[in-house]
Amino acid sequence: MLSLKFSRPDLLRTLLQSLLLLVAGLANTLAFAPYEMTALPLCTLALLSLVLFQCQSTGKAAWFGFIYGVGWFGLGVSWVHVSIAAFGGMPLVASLGIMALLVAYLSLFPALAAWLSCHPRLNATTSTGKHPLKHPLWWPLLLASSWVLAENLRSWLFTGFPWLSLGYSQTEGFLAPYAPLIGETGITFIMVFAGASLMLLVHKQWRMALVAAVLLLASPLLSQLKGWQLLDEKVSVALVQGNIKQELRWAPEQELPTMKKYMQLTKPHLQQQIIVWPEAAIPQLEPLAQAYLFNLDMQAAENNSAVITGILDYKRNNDAYNGMIVLGKSGTAATAGDYIYETRNRYQKHQLLPIGEFVPFERLLRDIAPFFDLPNSSFARGDWQQPNLQANGYQLLAALCFEIVFPRQIQANFTDDTDFLLTVSNDAWFGSSIGPLQHMQIAQMRALEFGRPLLRATNNGVTGIVLPDGKLQAVLPQFEDGVLAADVQLATGRTLYSKTGDWPLLMLAGLLLLWIGFSSWRQQRQLERNIKDEG
Repeated sequence: MLSLKFSRPDLLRTLLQSLLLLVAGLANTLAFAPYEMTALPLCTLALLSLVLFQCQSTGKAAWFGFIYGVGWFGLGVSWVHVSIAAFGGMPLVASLGIMALLVAYLSLFPALAAWLSCHPRLNATTSTGKHPLKHPLWWPLLLASSWVLAENLRSWLFTGFPWLSLGYSQTEGFLAPYAPLIGETGITFIMVFAGASLMLLVHKQWRMALVAAVLLLASPLLSQLKGWQLLDEKVSVALVQGNIKQELRWAPEQELPTMKKYMQLTKPHLQQQIIVWPEAAIPQLEPLAQAYLFNLDMQAAENNSAVITGILDYKRNNDAYNGMIVLGKSGTAATAGDYIYETRNRYQKHQLLPIGEFVPFERLLRDIAPFFDLPNSSFARGDWQQPNLQANGYQLLAALCFEIVFPRQIQANFTDDTDFLLTVSNDAWFGSSIGPLQHMQIAQMRALEFGRPLLRATNNGVTGIVLPDGKLQAVLPQFEDGVLAADVQLATGRTLYSKTGDWPLLMLAGLLLLWIGFSSWRQQRQLERNIKDEG
């Protein structure tokens, strides 16, 4: 049970520490796109670790972790408010209230990590037995293990919202070479471990700081262990960005103008081998758009091309799906077009976005406010594992919008034959905020983890091509219509992370907590025996 007891002498100190941690959490936002001050989280984590290391109450520790999270998420995911305020139809007070609840919920996870790392059962005690005394050799491992386990919980609880995990700050940072080996989760572990180890220098503890320094300095040497190699083969691709305003996307009178615009943008690029349109680029339901789809299918096939587009499908059993389909050539053989309505060469989104694509407690919430009754906010889930899309003889692993945040889903569908990672999105919901830029940064991390080029087509940006090393090959400007055409070099081979995922690290973190807890218990028993013998 948590308890927050502030005596008068330490109240001012606690308030000052809370203010510093709030500012530290706010500063974390500068580590992510578009600012990318990649070393900043090491400083903020060191400050958090310093406060927690001196903390003698689990209740206070949880509070410090929570207030750090309030700063971290309060500014870092503030872009969510753009969609609520602009399209949710709610008063400002109500929309701010929803944001406050979201930030408070996300802040529970660093609070959990802080509480766990300061728990007496995971720390030795003084001879008086009153207060936890953290062991300097264990502390960095304890905090890092607690952190990644709490973050793992955040990645799947209530379908998961693992946005802004600290490892994403290293997508183009100095720890990026670790990604093909241990993924973003492993990078987060190293960052928390390093921050806690650097903090110990204040207490003149050098050993763990030296270990952290080795981990940080070894990063550039790991590029030879990436596990993938570039091939000589290149594929010509075109990514189409329609730049349709969000308020017009589902207006019935805008269906034909939108479909015409995408066709006009695409025709000059039909010679490209693979063409990608964004999420729900075709605003008609698939059964109603058959004439348009067959025409595009024929034109693509005649030009030896394949078009992949996002589209909504509505089945007779009342199930609706947010998905992607392939038009034109699926294989290498000459055909007149391979699309039929019941084709299996499609992808149906599995990881649905809460509120946007499904509404928890639907019967209750839909009647409260328009925000809970947005267009197309009641979809069925596709399967967890689905075959890669086949386009012009190439295999593309699909992730629709929010799904690119979930590496476990990418790993479950990744094969030796996967040629591209593919993600399509519509970030027009979030205007000119930092959200779409963070979204692209997350997609870059997936390319880096799995060693494959990534294609990302969006309605209004960021549309771009990512190389297997996570670097951007090319991007389109945001808020402009256009087509990004380029030749993309293929890669082969498997990264270690694509084979193992997060499970080895999560098991290691769990075992570390068990070992530290057992060692702490054994030390406490020894202290009790010593006190008994002395008495």
